[in-house]
Parts: sequence; C-alpha cells; structure tokens
Amino acid sequence: MDKPTSPTDDSTPEYKAVHEKWERSNRIGLMIVKDTIPETFRGGEEINDLKQFLAEMDLRFARSDKAEISMHLHRFSTMRYHGNGNIREYILEMSNIVSKLKTLKTELPPELLIYFVLNSLPSQFSQLKSNYNTQKEQWSLNELIAYCVQEEDRINKKRLKVLIWHTPLRLRAKERKLSPLKTMLLRVLPKRNMLRVKIHVSFAGRVDT
Repeated sequence: MDKPTSPTDDSTPEYKAVHEKWERSNRIGLMIVKDTIPETFRGGEEINDLKQFLAEMDLRFARSDKAEISMHLHRFSTMRYHGNGNIREYILEMSNIVSKLKTLKTELPPELLIYFVLNSLPSQFSQLKSNYNTQKEQWSLNELIAYCVQEEDRINKKRLKVLIWHTPLRLRAKERKLSPLKTMLLRVLPKRNMLRVKIHVSFAGRVDT
C-alpha cells in the first residue's frame, strides 16, 4: 500500500484511522526489515517509507550481486594449481565457485569448468591434457577428479623415484645411520624381503639386516 497523504483538519475520522494504521504498519515493517540487514549495507541515508526502503535495498543488492559475480569470475579464471596441495580439493573449490555463480543467475556450462581446470594445471599434467583433447566424449566432474588424482599419484611416484636415485648414496646412508651396503639393499630389495635376508660379504665380514 502506498503512503496515504497526511490527514488534515477536514479529514474524516475513518481516513485518520486508515492513516494511523498505515503509519503503525510502516513503522513495524521498517523495524523488522532493518533488523535483518547489516547497518553497513543500509547506508547512512534515512528512509522512513518501507516501500521506498525495500526498493533502495533491491538496487543495492543488485549492485552487490554484480560485484560478487565479477569477483567470482576473476578468481575462477585466474586460479592455478601448483602441485603442492590436494588436487581433489582444488577441483572441488573451482566447482564450488561455479555453484555460487549459478545462485547469482550466472551459469557456466560443465565443459567450461573442465576446460578451466585442465588449463590451470601445471605442465606435468600435459599427458592428461592430451588424453582429454583426443577424447570424443565429454568428461564429467567425477571423471575429471578421478583422472587428475590418478595422474597426480603417478607424477608423485615418479618424482619420488627421481629424488631417491639422484640423492648421493653416502649422504642418505649418513642421514639414516646405515652403511652404504645396507642403504643399497634397502633401495633394491622390497621391505618384506629385507626382514629375512642375511648377506655375507667376504671383504667386510658379515652384515645382518
């Protein structure tokens, strides 16, 4: 209901009662609405008409939505995975941004999410990217996560193997307080076999492991 004009001395008692009822409803409505909106968002301008206040809040929320959409889009398009975290959580974080954009009526197609995720991965994932580009079928989000986790495990195992074989044998033996021979055996033999193996070395005597 629009605000009625203020009553005059010539106004009827019925009209004065209607105006008084409107003022009471307007005052209570403003109090309830203002309690639900943070003061910093309401601004400093005092609006005493509930209808005008709601219209102003709609405009401010619309401006706020645009700013939030811009923020999410910027973050989504600039995210990069550097290989030092959890790739599953990283992909879910990007998916969560897409969900937030959807609630703001800005929906991104699923294939765009897949593209941006793959594009944000480091060069170590180039093999996975090539596999995706040669596939005719579109990956789902769950498939993307599964493939990325599998590829990250492969990369980490390869990286660990390189570190082991490139670390000087004497340095590793010193750090682990093991002889070079024992360290070599730990490298070559499976752990379960090491528990049973006893090696006799003619030039160094007997070495028990």
